[in-house]
Amino acid sequence: MPRLPKLRQRELPPPHPRLRRARLRQQPQRLRRRNDRSEMNAHGEPAVLLQGVRKRFGSVDAVSNLDLSVGEGSLVGLLGPNGAGKSTAIRMIMSLIRADSGSIRVFGGDALDMKDRIGYLPEERGVYRRMRVGEFLEFMGRLKGLPREGLKSRVEQWLERVELPGVIRARCQELSKGMQQKVQFLAAVLHEPDLIVLDEPFSGLDPVNARVLIATVKELHQSGRTIFLSTHQMAQAEQLCERVVLINRGEKILDAQTREVIERYSARAVIVELVERASTAIGSLGSIDGVDSATEQEDGRTISLALTDSADARQVMATALAAIPCRRVELSRASLDEVFVRLVTEHGGHSRQPLQGATR
Repeated sequence: MPRLPKLRQRELPPPHPRLRRARLRQQPQRLRRRNDRSEMNAHGEPAVLLQGVRKRFGSVDAVSNLDLSVGEGSLVGLLGPNGAGKSTAIRMIMSLIRADSGSIRVFGGDALDMKDRIGYLPEERGVYRRMRVGEFLEFMGRLKGLPREGLKSRVEQWLERVELPGVIRARCQELSKGMQQKVQFLAAVLHEPDLIVLDEPFSGLDPVNARVLIATVKELHQSGRTIFLSTHQMAQAEQLCERVVLINRGEKILDAQTREVIERYSARAVIVELVERASTAIGSLGSIDGVDSATEQEDGRTISLALTDSADARQVMATALAAIPCRRVELSRASLDEVFVRLVTEHGGHSRQPLQGATR
């Protein structure tokens, strides 16, 4: 059985030395399947693969002809407005609902057969409210095959990691909503899964708790985990994801590296922030070779220089710096949020209303 990737020592308690032997004794068939799967993955098998997937609720196509792959070790964001089909796609990946047509493979098989290699945080929030936090997490860990010995220490260290010290004996119902959400997140990652699937993991969190989970997700990814998350919060997706897939009305409309998306949809423009008022320099900047037009911004000190198709942006920037005292000169850069709004608008506007929450 291949060793699973480990987090750094300070982030996660070391796996119990008997874990591998215990699992081998108890579930040899499952482990043989996992070993076979790892060998196939070494030859390029993606962690998640969807081909021509469709799901219909009544007269509405929640997901329509969706092709998607998530390579091992990647961090991919599934983006879209509410009702776009994100949660439906994730539920099909997790085998919670069945696709009407198409193929879904997780590590080359069904998610149910790979359940111990997957950590899943559903969109629906929920913990066993009357259980104590430690009992709940230990129970979830045992369901995923972790041995009892060393489990309490593992739970304590993870609680410390997400800034929940001292709550191990508190009942889940005594925690705030944000704290409960972090506990549920821990239940998804406690067993060190190869694939972590997070459905709207930051929804409803205050900025402080969101930053804690974002940092934890980054470190899990750096340790070698494959992470697939859905969100409609573009700033967090831009901060986290190597690659983004945008769906609207159940259809994929974008699938690219995040950096490429930003570069592709950024306007050809140079932003110049001046020391003096912009009105005194707009004429000079507008006459630079390669500048199509110069527009003063609302703050009165910033000018946007729209470039011609043949303009050398770096030469324009150098000329502006030499001509006028400037605080800042940089290329215009679109945000992922701006790209999101533009593409959703171009492809039929906002998604239809979800059917009982099924098509989020």
